[in-house]
Amino acid sequence: MVNEASLARVEKDYSEGLTSAQLLDVFARWGVPLSEATLRKYVQLGLLPRSVRVGQKGKHSGSRGIYPVGVVRQIVRIKEMMSENYTIEQIQKEFLFVRSDLQQLEQSLQGIFTTLGTVVRERRHTGYAQDVARDLEGAKGVGSDLLARLYAIEARLTTRARLQRVSAS
Repeated sequence: MVNEASLARVEKDYSEGLTSAQLLDVFARWGVPLSEATLRKYVQLGLLPRSVRVGQKGKHSGSRGIYPVGVVRQIVRIKEMMSENYTIEQIQKEFLFVRSDLQQLEQSLQGIFTTLGTVVRERRHTGYAQDVARDLEGAKGVGSDLLARLYAIEARLTTRARLQRVSAS
């Protein structure tokens, strides 16, 4: 469907995330059908995380919804499973049942670490800033380890579900 080099290029180009229009454009360039309605449906069903509202610079500019770049791989995965005759319900129940929760946790942790990092840098001249910075780095490691373990658990469960489905057919 979509090769690894194309996915890696999008992840590099949109490392800060994509708007829904950018997502639709990426898939259109790849010749993969994806509509705004389908994107919204995937979010409503919990197959994809909700976008995060990000304010824009400038007076009266408002905000825009940004999806994490990881949703590109998720959409590709969903499309691949659908081409293997999995239904949305099967995908939701058997394969991506906690994926959006994990991505929201990852986004939350990134936001927390960014905020704490900013505060630590602002207070770098205080006597305790070095200790707090060290603790923060340790917490980042724990957060990364937690996410890696949870993603691995989900991968094991989804692989098992896929194997069971193949052996049943």
